[in-house]
Amino acid sequence: MCELFHKFIMGLHGSIKDYFLGFLDYETPKVMVVKNKTLGVIYRGVQCLVITYFIWYVFISQKAYQESETHPESSVYTLMKGTAVHGDDVLDTVEYARPSEGGDVISTILRREVTYDQMQGTCAEHFNVANANCTTDSDCVQGEVNFDGHGRRTGKCVQYYNHTFKTCEIQTWCPIEEYAVVREPALVEAINFTVFIRNSIHFPKFKVLRGNIKDASNKRDMQKYLNKCHYDEDKEPYCPNFRLGYIAEQARENFSELCRTGGVIGVFINWKCNLDIDPSHCKPTYAFRRLALRRDQVNSGYYYRFAKYYNKDGVESRTLIKAYGIRLDVIVHGHAGKFSPIPTIISTVTAMTSVGICTLICDWIMLTFIDKNEVYSERKFDEVVKEPKEPISTELSYITSYGSNHSDLSDGVPL
Repeated sequence: MCELFHKFIMGLHGSIKDYFLGFLDYETPKVMVVKNKTLGVIYRGVQCLVITYFIWYVFISQKAYQESETHPESSVYTLMKGTAVHGDDVLDTVEYARPSEGGDVISTILRREVTYDQMQGTCAEHFNVANANCTTDSDCVQGEVNFDGHGRRTGKCVQYYNHTFKTCEIQTWCPIEEYAVVREPALVEAINFTVFIRNSIHFPKFKVLRGNIKDASNKRDMQKYLNKCHYDEDKEPYCPNFRLGYIAEQARENFSELCRTGGVIGVFINWKCNLDIDPSHCKPTYAFRRLALRRDQVNSGYYYRFAKYYNKDGVESRTLIKAYGIRLDVIVHGHAGKFSPIPTIISTVTAMTSVGICTLICDWIMLTFIDKNEVYSERKFDEVVKEPKEPISTELSYITSYGSNHSDLSDGVPL
């Protein structure tokens, strides 16, 4: 028993010793020419794919030879323009634009629901509010506030305006909106309203500042041009005036539907600048997309409320307006690139290294799937136990010989 244990220990010691001695072995690649057409086609095909990828996609499309900047500094100024006749009233920018001039967010009113002459007092709660319907005063808790309702309950059960049923009385702005609201027709003229978008972008790394309005020496002529032009991708790429109808069309939205429910549309300004050429060729492109939820979902549109306050017979009064409209969110993206030797060297070395993947793939196919893979494996891996007595020439040569010592690894020739 002790002898077996001793042999086990000695064997374990020998394995550990061989492992550490093998750690110091040196491995060098061996050149072996395999005359196999199938393997050769795969090898050249993979090489072609790798080289094409780096030349076409990495260097030409992605411009990997450039140093890039993707976080530029940007400024946006917006202004709504247009005049519309609505009934007996003439509406201008102050009436329908919020704000009349602003930054990267601006909205315009397309339809209004108005509740006139509201005053602080008591009136009946709307019957659709939970627990608002009642028959006696005991059904209404005094001082209770329903956050889905319109005010604070007084504890009385009163007749609902001119109807026969009753609801709880509340203290609020009376009459309530749901009862007295007046729904005005849509502002169809808004389809021809324009929004002026002025955008400037700065790439501090390259010290380049550009704007979406074309430079002009004569300011008076430029002002006349800006007052008349409308953006067109082909004809007027430098005009910063966008019709609301054009924006809705590009966002694939129905303008009549927007007038009914409102909506949020994103205006995307994309700057992709190749600074290896003159910066004057750097100009923006525009894209438009709906940002709000789909039309068939709850609260999918866009609306907001505001009030106009005034004094009526010594009592503070207000007109409550629920406005449906289009909100434009201007979002700017910028990317600039310029030739630099460092990314060029890195990309070139990566491309050259990636070509070596072709050899690994073909070696795996050769040793796994090709006939005579055991023979290929024996020829590919050699183990030199002792150093040769005579020095080996450092020149790389291909030796092809036929006989017992060397064999040509080609299909159809016995090995």
